[in-house]
Amino acid sequence: MVLRFSGFELDPERAELRSPDGGTIKLRPKTLEMLRLFAANPGRVLSKQQLMEAVWPNVHVGEDSLFQCIREIRTALGDDKRQVVRVISGRGYLFQADVTDTAAPAPEGNATAALPPHVEPVPQTDANREPARRRFDVSLRSSAALAAAAVLVILGAALTLVMVRPGLIFARGATTIAVMPMTDAGNDPLVAQMAAEVSGRLTDGLAKIENIRVLAPETGAAKADFVVKGELQKSEQAWTIRTRMTEAATGEVKWTASYSVDLTDTDLPMQQSRLAAGVGHALAVRVNELLNADASSAAKSKVVIEQATAHIKQTSPERFQAAQAMLEKALAEDPDNVEVQVALAALLMRGVQMVWLSGPEREAAEIKAEAMLQQTLRAKPNYIPAHEAYCRFLNATNQFRASLVACAKALSFDPWNGIALYHVGLAQIQTGRFEDALATFMQAERFDTPQVSRWTWKIGAGWANMLMGRAEDAVPWLLKSIAITSASGRTHMLLAAAYQQLGRTEEARAAMQKGMELRPGSTYRNVPTPKKNSSPVYIEATERIMQLMVAAGLPAS
Repeated sequence: MVLRFSGFELDPERAELRSPDGGTIKLRPKTLEMLRLFAANPGRVLSKQQLMEAVWPNVHVGEDSLFQCIREIRTALGDDKRQVVRVISGRGYLFQADVTDTAAPAPEGNATAALPPHVEPVPQTDANREPARRRFDVSLRSSAALAAAAVLVILGAALTLVMVRPGLIFARGATTIAVMPMTDAGNDPLVAQMAAEVSGRLTDGLAKIENIRVLAPETGAAKADFVVKGELQKSEQAWTIRTRMTEAATGEVKWTASYSVDLTDTDLPMQQSRLAAGVGHALAVRVNELLNADASSAAKSKVVIEQATAHIKQTSPERFQAAQAMLEKALAEDPDNVEVQVALAALLMRGVQMVWLSGPEREAAEIKAEAMLQQTLRAKPNYIPAHEAYCRFLNATNQFRASLVACAKALSFDPWNGIALYHVGLAQIQTGRFEDALATFMQAERFDTPQVSRWTWKIGAGWANMLMGRAEDAVPWLLKSIAITSASGRTHMLLAAAYQQLGRTEEARAAMQKGMELRPGSTYRNVPTPKKNSSPVYIEATERIMQLMVAAGLPAS
């Protein structure tokens, strides 16, 4: 079926958009899929949620990914005045164009692009009704197949969660937060507009958190458990936002934070995203701490965890063993301390991933880490560090689909969690969904929280580009990752492969030599990640990268 509108031709079979002059317009796969959905349903308002669930099924993505696709569609169609892809305030988007197709009607009905069976269309009222020339219409056979697949996905996700804790899927809690409009200290209209945008993004993000409710600022301050207020300032170099959260009943300050974003490194939408994420991430973590507070063990665990973390900042097997001994001793003294359990489980998985453990040691570490994390999740089913660690554990043990569920759970308590997003991207990579992975890493980049982990999604973006054969795009991301954390041998080895593909052989050998210094004993056989549960697409792309590494100087055995 070739869809024609405004002189353009959209050929889903060939994944092409052709301009009125016959030329091919290059679009990313997700952007092309969204345009196909619009063109198959002109005159119908599609909500943001419908679009996101249709284009990114069963994947957690933020609205920034949606907005990027919308921008690319408008650019491709020359829709500068936003008359083709229209915003319907408070409802979603409308594709306003006459659409025809060259395909004959299917025997069982019009085979138009449809939303997933679990997504209900937005009710059409007289206020937003547009003449629809095409409608969502799926054959009974297709509907049954899609519905069955959806049921299997839901049952699989539920089964995975129930194995951890039968009550892990729970209703939204009663804790309420009111976010007051951010103020502008200098009465500058530009700053005031920026403050309003940041307030909106912060409120939208908090509203996604599973166990809190966000109240409207007009009436919420008097009814909320917590009230968040903030002030935005602009200097020549940066935006700075200062926020605080108080307990409404007592007026006690429960949290304060200050966050700055450089004016020169990013565009305005990213500045808004990072300001909201910078305070939003810290706020989500603080609220989660308050709701999971355990005063009896917090003070004891904090010191030992900080000491153990300090030991592994300089990554080496010896530092790993010293940190493990500290945490093992602390856990022996306080077996029910969930903070130490999570820290030890995360440390053990780091040892597995860094190949610091032998075969039997690795297996024992995986069993022990999983047992501790499941115990923690039973004790505290909405505790962010436990979900984040379990998400990482499932990825490290090649349980990629279960990892996507666990990572989504972590994001349901902290939508700005860059670590969870990074691991979503890793699972997408291993399952062969490279474009989705790149979009996830880019979302983490837009949030840039927590900053201590920013090197991870940068190497992720470089890796995703390499898997798609885009060495030129991969190099800047890998260099940025190395500039932040230069101690990762894997990053240097990926950079060597990228340079080798680009014909920059001297730089490739230098990068590989640095990688070998950081990971002595590395060979073609032990550098790749285990292939268990990995997609054939991923395995094939990895083999191509490994051959480039060998050409750059990685020993074959």
